[in-house]
Amino acid sequence: MANGFTPFNLHPALVQAVTDLGFSEPTPIQSAVIPILLAGQDVIGQAQTGTGKTAAYALPVLHNIVPGERMVQGLVLVPTRELALQVATAMEAYGRQLEISVLAVYGGQPYSRQIGSLKRGVDVVVGTPGRLLDLIQKKALDLSAVRTVILDEADEMLSMGFIEDIEAILGETPATRQTALFSATVPQPIRRLADRYLRAPQTATMQREQLTVEAIEQRYYLVNSREKVAALTRLFEMEEITSALIFVRTRAGCAELAGELAAYSYPVEVLNGDMTQESRERVMASFRQRYTKVLVATDVAARGLDIDDISHVFNFDLPDDDEVYIHRVGRTGRAGKTGIAISFVTPHEQWRLRKIEALTKKKVTRCQMPTEQDIQSHRDEQLLRSMRIWLQRARYNKERELVGALADEGFEPHEIAAAALRIARGEEKRRPIAPLSEVQEARPARAERSVQRGARRRDADTANLSHEAGFSHEAGMVRLALSKGRVHGVRPTDVVSTIAFHADIPGSVIGKIHILDQQTLVDVPDKFLAQVLARTGKYRIHKQPVTVELASSDR
Repeated sequence: MANGFTPFNLHPALVQAVTDLGFSEPTPIQSAVIPILLAGQDVIGQAQTGTGKTAAYALPVLHNIVPGERMVQGLVLVPTRELALQVATAMEAYGRQLEISVLAVYGGQPYSRQIGSLKRGVDVVVGTPGRLLDLIQKKALDLSAVRTVILDEADEMLSMGFIEDIEAILGETPATRQTALFSATVPQPIRRLADRYLRAPQTATMQREQLTVEAIEQRYYLVNSREKVAALTRLFEMEEITSALIFVRTRAGCAELAGELAAYSYPVEVLNGDMTQESRERVMASFRQRYTKVLVATDVAARGLDIDDISHVFNFDLPDDDEVYIHRVGRTGRAGKTGIAISFVTPHEQWRLRKIEALTKKKVTRCQMPTEQDIQSHRDEQLLRSMRIWLQRARYNKERELVGALADEGFEPHEIAAAALRIARGEEKRRPIAPLSEVQEARPARAERSVQRGARRRDADTANLSHEAGFSHEAGMVRLALSKGRVHGVRPTDVVSTIAFHADIPGSVIGKIHILDQQTLVDVPDKFLAQVLARTGKYRIHKQPVTVELASSDR
């Protein structure tokens, strides 16, 4: 059978592999990048996730591997553990018939296992900068035979403070290597990195994904942060959902939300970055076949997700990056179908919504949360609709006999019908209507932007730091203070990534984060306290050093 990858003159085993995986035509980024890399040139690929860029660089890298050398010939740098696993899994699938060995290395995994694999011989290494540098320093990773280096999601690695590590790693590779850099955006620091380490690179730019605004209904609900689950279950009652994809910020948040929805008897699964490929495929098959109606995922775990008939996308947590919003909501309203994108926005996140609207050039409609009476009326209407359908079909001979038996016992037909309806509604008791409290609007953005108000807020932050630090937190957690805050552009993801990476702890265990103007407070489990504090001096946010110490109330 003809395959659109054949004209690239890739190794036949690679073409067969992509055919077996169901890919018949290359994506635009693949059509642009594969010929450049096969020609031995360096490349800057500006493309977002979900465009097929992994195959765009993976296939040429695998094509150029010389079998049997037992040396690392291909190196892929990625910002996160999840992406390392995803890329390594994809490359293993593409190169299976060539018996090419691929190793993912990242923090949180024992060194011994990774070092053992490297000693046995690996063709391609996919890893996060910190762990790669550690292995180099331990003399366990030799990059002297590397032919191709890929920098994937370079802008994310920049924002996580990895540029110095990347430069150190590139210094360990041959000057004759081929280098490819992929990034959703190309800010000046990325441009300087490319100018320094790439040789006459060719550029392949994919246009930013555009929202099909006519096909997607975008709306938001203003909610209190602790009542998002209650809000979600209310909307589940009212929306005509055939399949829903819910985006949550963290893996721990995914598991928590899925558990709460399961308690409401909703068929739900989690798409987790730690899942094996087999588990991921099982979850995806269940979702596509409608056995699972709801899928809860992080942005990283949802990469590569390709389903054309998702009726609803929920932003349970707004993304930290405005452009990620476009990727998320663009997963509904595909293939000529309509879709609905719903975001939960807390009062203090309304400014972020304005930024998203400016980016998408479309107003997101604010809607009111359905009341308990709205939901009860909707339940009544659904029950009556079902009853009318069955009355029109008249397919209830057995049930008619049961009614007759009850009537013979002296019960009135109307009473029998009412009792039957009461039984039919029994499942509603398993779905109590969760209460919602009133949402207090945030102050106008203009007032918040004023110099005087900003100065007062900074003074209040300083004066109340000990009060903030004394906020109650979960048993077994300790509050830490970071020396950077809101004015330094700190985001929750910055805090999680720098602590998780440098302290080598799971990001999912990090607790509450309070970002003040000049400082940030974060909770970590007591059992990791020594491990986190031991790495102080290593932490960086946006390339700036960050000190981490016990908050005043926990000293």
